[in-house]
Amino acid sequence: MGALNAFNHLLNFVAPAAALALSLALAGRFMRRPRAAVALPWWWQAGVIFIVGVATLLAGLMLWGRDGKMLTYAALVLACASCQWLLLRGWKA
Repeated sequence: MGALNAFNHLLNFVAPAAALALSLALAGRFMRRPRAAVALPWWWQAGVIFIVGVATLLAGLMLWGRDGKMLTYAALVLACASCQWLLLRGWKA
């Protein structure tokens, strides 16, 4: 496998985490309380959620030995949603 092919595989591996991070960070602007102060800018939230998502995907890869398992994607959604809830201080609702 060449370097370009390996880079393509890496991009495809982290693509679900990136899409979910951007979606949650941008949708979080509409789901928070109207007068709630924003703790972090959206791009910072997306970065934190992306890191959590990639860590979840790596944990699934190490646990099952291959990527693309549906249980890993379910864990990705749960981990990223929990991270977004913490970043938006959802417990103060």
